[in-house]
Amino acid sequence: MAQDRTPVSIITGFLGAGKSTLLNQLLKDPAMQDAAIIINEFGDVSIDHLLVERSGDGIIELAEGCLCCTVRGELVDTLAELMDGIQTGKLKTVNRVVIETTGLADPAPVMQSIIGNPVIAQNFSLNGMVTVVDAVNGMSTLDHHKEAVKQVAVADRLVLTKQTLGSQAQIAALKERLATINPRATIEDGDRDGWQAVALLENGLYDAANKIGDVSRWLGEEADHDHHDHGHHHDDHGHHHDVNRHNAAIRSFSIVHEQPIDPMAIEMFVDLLRSAHGDKLLRMKAIVQLSDNPERPLVLHGVQSIFHPPQRLAAWPDPSDRRTRMVLITDGLPEAFVRDLFGAFTGALRIDKPDRQAVMDNPLAVPGIRF
Repeated sequence: MAQDRTPVSIITGFLGAGKSTLLNQLLKDPAMQDAAIIINEFGDVSIDHLLVERSGDGIIELAEGCLCCTVRGELVDTLAELMDGIQTGKLKTVNRVVIETTGLADPAPVMQSIIGNPVIAQNFSLNGMVTVVDAVNGMSTLDHHKEAVKQVAVADRLVLTKQTLGSQAQIAALKERLATINPRATIEDGDRDGWQAVALLENGLYDAANKIGDVSRWLGEEADHDHHDHGHHHDDHGHHHDVNRHNAAIRSFSIVHEQPIDPMAIEMFVDLLRSAHGDKLLRMKAIVQLSDNPERPLVLHGVQSIFHPPQRLAAWPDPSDRRTRMVLITDGLPEAFVRDLFGAFTGALRIDKPDRQAVMDNPLAVPGIRF
């Protein structure tokens, strides 16, 4: 029966671990040409789907919430619509579905949506859990976020990224901890190129019995939750997160800016944010229209105080929308402070343009910037 079902692979991992980078690597493999990609973004402005290096055909976006809570029902609906479209000939046949979760996702509800829904399970099979782990921030993330521990525990394969940025001792300690949480998972080198999609994603029918005992318990709890909460999966819509699943201090917010931005202004804004408040910055992604070349947007990726080198795209993914869009996920960092800081550097806040060193020394002294 499993041979007649479409395999579903889930790529998970905490914020900034490198899920989108891995997905882009996999999409270079011709074997992924007929795959459907479902991307979940945590926030009211979407950026991730713009940065997937493939045409929009086959890219399905689930935004404004986390797959494990507010948009979980939408995943079931999306898979059902995909199945119906294929069966009625409205959509081309897909050979695989790949789901990239938001970094805050508890994987158990996502998995249960596939294996526990009778209609979905009749047509799709959970065929592999791939968890991406950041070698630099991984140990701290496991210490402070239960979602990260669960993401590691359910994995068939662990992809360890950013190893060149960590020490040998740091990486060895992290690998030892990963093996303790999930002794059955293989650990792959996430810094290499040339991924073969099938080799990574094809892991056979998912078997929770091969994991630590907690995995079966988590799935059982989600099945009980579904039974008691049947028909109410849309009740949480309109919220950025479910406080029963995520730290109440974690917030996602977006900044949208209509005008081109001076390159120095965005550099100073990011500089101050990461140096003074990097510990509270769980994730930042942005696509920015710069004044020196508005036709080529700048892409920014940051996790805490570590930012990837900025990259210029050859052109806007969507030429009809050239606004600067920035999505931040923070832990205890007030939204008003970040917005006012951005406004001070870009002119959106109507104050005299602050001196860079003065702001670095004491941001609270700048009018309009407050905690």
